[in-house]
Amino acid sequence: MKINRHGRYAFSAIHDRADYDWPDGKRLAVYLGMNLEVFSFGEGLGAELAPGGPQPDILNFAWRDYGNRVGAPRMLALFDRLGLPCTALVNSHIYTEAPGLAEAFAARGDEIAGHGRTNAERQGLLSESEERTLIEQSTAVLSARHGRKPKGWLGPWISQSHVTPDLLQETGYEYLLDWCHDDQPIWMTTRSGRILSIPYPQELNDIPQIVGRKREGNEFADMIIDAFDVMLEEAKTRPLVMGIALHGYLMGHPHRIKHLERALTYMKANAGDIVWWTTAGAISDHIRGSVDL
Repeated sequence: MKINRHGRYAFSAIHDRADYDWPDGKRLAVYLGMNLEVFSFGEGLGAELAPGGPQPDILNFAWRDYGNRVGAPRMLALFDRLGLPCTALVNSHIYTEAPGLAEAFAARGDEIAGHGRTNAERQGLLSESEERTLIEQSTAVLSARHGRKPKGWLGPWISQSHVTPDLLQETGYEYLLDWCHDDQPIWMTTRSGRILSIPYPQELNDIPQIVGRKREGNEFADMIIDAFDVMLEEAKTRPLVMGIALHGYLMGHPHRIKHLERALTYMKANAGDIVWWTTAGAISDHIRGSVDL
């Protein structure tokens, strides 16, 4: 039987790799991936609180809209209280549909990364020319709004075609977040060079856990704490990346954010001197500037 291969990277067991440090001798890089997303009313994709009815699906659309109106600002205030940076993963339509929200994250110095036009579509279903247009359109909006091109990209719904890494690299992106295949950054081959894959979590991600597996905020917070404890110990041996993927319409509700605060407070209290609170873009910068993978 022939096994198809993607050809983007070779197999490498994590314990066989060269050691290196994060800045200032840190060993565990932790970043928050804060998704800022919008959805098309009466059509397209979207996470569901409950099984959706006929369009327009008011229940689920309004539930998601709560995330931008209430949940994300509440989470922003939490990050401010704890002094934590984040990488904001931004749909480009956020600027017209939720004006001021992405700007509030940028104003506190957070990284703004590309996340497509809207989360009502999957880019991996498009033709190559259509996908290139999606990437270029969303990149142009973020660049104009913030005065510089985004360094990183997360596809809406973690969707990629066979040429997505190629298109991202050719558009000037330095890293992507779609592949949850490692706990360290990995170089991926493209047809015109290479692009860095930064670990982005699908386990420590509130959509798969709360929407998919029906876990609640307390369980999700416990998972974050458990993962942190294990990775903190492992980081003494090898440098690691721990990402936490968040959405305003999930962890931004009052009954969940208290548990997110509990988890993040625990992490800060037990970080010692080896945790680097950072962004995905800063991780990419460090690898590109200081580490030969």
